[in-house]
Amino acid sequence: MSATTLHEIVPVLQMATGPVILISGIGLLLLTMTNRLGRTIDRARQLCRDLPESSGEKREQNLTQITIIYRRAKVIRLSIGLAGFSVLLVSALIIILFVGALMDWQAGVFVVLVFIVSMASLFGSLVAFLYDINLALHALHLELQTVKPDVG
Repeated sequence: MSATTLHEIVPVLQMATGPVILISGIGLLLLTMTNRLGRTIDRARQLCRDLPESSGEKREQNLTQITIIYRRAKVIRLSIGLAGFSVLLVSALIIILFVGALMDWQAGVFVVLVFIVSMASLFGSLVAFLYDINLALHALHLELQTVKPDVG
């Protein structure tokens, strides 16, 4: 690699630093989301094990909780999928930056579009994550009503 080529690559390395940091941040979000999904699934399994022993109102409450938890798991899966897609796009963005620099392509518009789609995917992921938190609060509210009816 000649000094001229290295001189041309250094600005690309500098441009790629931001997306690499973004990948790290989204990775932490994914860790949080997958832990949340695991806990949600564990709770659903526990409620399913309790179903045969429950009857009447308690059984109905458990079935309602299971329904909400299943919905939450689907929302968390969507959130994880969108965050993962965002990371894939950011990775593609880094590849495009380097290939564009090596091949002397003018990929500015393409880079911007990939970045916008990546951010839109991350935005959708976070909206779904917030929706899951809202569903979890709703499930807790229903559960607390059985213990203390005046919770509201």
